[in-house]
Amino acid sequence: MQLLERFPYRYHSTETKVWIEKFNENTNRWSEMYDCDSELQLLTAMEDFDYTLWLDPDGVPCYREQRGDVVRGHR
Repeated sequence: MQLLERFPYRYHSTETKVWIEKFNENTNRWSEMYDCDSELQLLTAMEDFDYTLWLDPDGVPCYREQRGDVVRGHR
């Protein structure tokens, strides 16, 4: 079941799986971006958009400091 959409991401949960999908503008399709370890991790990503960006394997800039530094995603 889709819980939330914050383009280009959407957050899903079933009884057995929690994951985040990302929209690909080139293919016009949604694909699984990250398979969360727990429902708590998914809820954290839903509350903290920068955390979602940090999980993005494309290295999207996230957690920008006030001084302008950028920390890239962990993958």
